[in-house]
Amino acid sequence: MRLESLKTTPDRAGRYWAAFEDGTKMGFYRQTVEDFGLYPGKELSREEMDKLLAAAGQMSAKMRAVRIVSASSVSRRDLEDRLVRKGEDPAQAREAVQWMEELHLVDDRNTAQQVVRSCIGKGYGLARAKQALYEKRIPREYWAEALEDYPDQEEYIAAFLTARLDENSGRREVKRAVDALIRKGHSYGTIRTCLGRLELAAVELEE
Repeated sequence: MRLESLKTTPDRAGRYWAAFEDGTKMGFYRQTVEDFGLYPGKELSREEMDKLLAAAGQMSAKMRAVRIVSASSVSRRDLEDRLVRKGEDPAQAREAVQWMEELHLVDDRNTAQQVVRSCIGKGYGLARAKQALYEKRIPREYWAEALEDYPDQEEYIAAFLTARLDENSGRREVKRAVDALIRKGHSYGTIRTCLGRLELAAVELEE
């Protein structure tokens, strides 16, 4: 297979685009270009072409994994699934995740702690934090450690209610505040306790 052309500058994703004699166009990262000594006019045997395609796929999965991890905290399983959904080969996705783990760029224990810190910063209740860990596909073996020092919920709930309600607040205002707290993952029982402590429990609310 003859390589007809090769861009000398990369695109925004860092790929150098190549065109082959059969009309195929592919983007290669710099390391792949250098490893295979690619240049316009280079002839590749079927075996060399197969190796080039495999190497390009592996590098694509690795670079995509780096971009995903740079943008957000992800677990090992979440990262692998996202790579496959983005079109990466499943086997190469697994290899990329293993490579990331070896570089200590993916660590489920650290990700669990990051997720919980984010939930605390957003004022989420314990239930919402557990939901976030589940959604991130964090292994349950890391949940207890990450949630061990989760702050007291009543203090946050009381502050939230105090900022939005007073003794003149009606049923609608109270319900709106309660619904907002429930969406944040706070328990209804704890919310009612705080309402009573703030002497706002006179408004009847349905369970």
